[in-house]
Amino acid sequence: MDKHKYRQNKPQREQWYQDLAIGMYVYWTVDAQLGMVNAHSVIGASSDYLHRYFNDLPKTFNPKHFDAEYYARLAKSTGFDYVTIVAKNHNGFCNYNTKTTPFNVVNTPYGKDIVGDFVDALRAYQLPIGMYFSPDDAWFQYKSGNQISRIRKEANPAHNADLLKYDIAQIDELMNLYGPIDIMCIDGSPGIGSKTLIAQHVWHKDPDTVITRGGMPTPEQELTDEHGPFEAHFTIGNQWQYKGSNNSLKSTTEIIELLLRVRSLGGTLLLAIGGPNPEGEMPQDLSGRLHDLGIWMFVNSEAVKNVRPWHVAKEKNVYFTKAKESDTVYASVTGSPWKWGRRNEITLHSVRATQKTEIEILGQSGEVLEYTHDTPSATWTQHERGLHIQAVRAQRLYNDLKWPHPVVLRITHAQAVEP
Repeated sequence: MDKHKYRQNKPQREQWYQDLAIGMYVYWTVDAQLGMVNAHSVIGASSDYLHRYFNDLPKTFNPKHFDAEYYARLAKSTGFDYVTIVAKNHNGFCNYNTKTTPFNVVNTPYGKDIVGDFVDALRAYQLPIGMYFSPDDAWFQYKSGNQISRIRKEANPAHNADLLKYDIAQIDELMNLYGPIDIMCIDGSPGIGSKTLIAQHVWHKDPDTVITRGGMPTPEQELTDEHGPFEAHFTIGNQWQYKGSNNSLKSTTEIIELLLRVRSLGGTLLLAIGGPNPEGEMPQDLSGRLHDLGIWMFVNSEAVKNVRPWHVAKEKNVYFTKAKESDTVYASVTGSPWKWGRRNEITLHSVRATQKTEIEILGQSGEVLEYTHDTPSATWTQHERGLHIQAVRAQRLYNDLKWPHPVVLRITHAQAVEP
């Protein structure tokens, strides 16, 4: 099938999307109250299990402490560029006030429109709105008397006219109730199937909506060296939504280094934050990770927002990005932490300094080192064998002066050194 017969993301909107560094993925559906895998437990489940899943779980869904404004403020304060919320997951549960199915959040003890509250909160903080929508619908299959599947023809709207009509009605609701929607992530079967059909309808309704999954590559839990634009889907722990135990969390340093790798390739990171919990709250161990990430973003966001790939993505333990509209290069140094107040040395082989070049660690002036008379400005020498830089981490971000996360060097008026 000729892709040129179909709508695609507008190039200028895809460029806008590529300016964004990181999105917060609030992955949440009715079975999050159990801390279990989202939706997938219904595949191959017994009739008794399905009855309890579709009829009993909604009766106990009551995240009474949920506050959409908190999550919007958390995203804004910790440096996220947008928030993607689950409108409908594979199980068919809708997190908004839909007229298409009783299997929705309004028909629970909680009784409120989660998507609507999120949209209002995100707009108040001027954050772009992302929505996840799965055309696969276990509830629809269950009510139709079919075995629940992700691969049978009746599970795919491309081969089930009734399911396609049902999904289109839900997309119309979302776009009419909450539009304009900045970003949509459309899950479902691969190829010219449900994602393509739903994406075409979204673009018909609003050509300015950027579709990630369904409109561009969306690698999940692993990366290749393919360049963007793409949206990389990763979890902060073992699971997309809340997991109450046996959860191994990424460290803040791991999250930052993942972000740097994604941005060095021209992609955008969508990070599933592992919450809310059954009460609607953000678990403290998870929020702690995000606040620590927020410190790094507050200092270094210039290196990951409104940037494009450098001519090389990485050189040993250094990731590169380039300012979108200038010849400033950012070298993000990972690996062994730089000690405060000490001169560190690094040699770069893919960057050449010019007579106008200035170099300094992001976030600091290079003119003051606390409690000393030292001038900790960076120095550098351009050799044929590389750009040799000496720099002092002079800004205090923790009380104990330690800083385990990557340090970023801003190099202005930089030239590329081809390998």
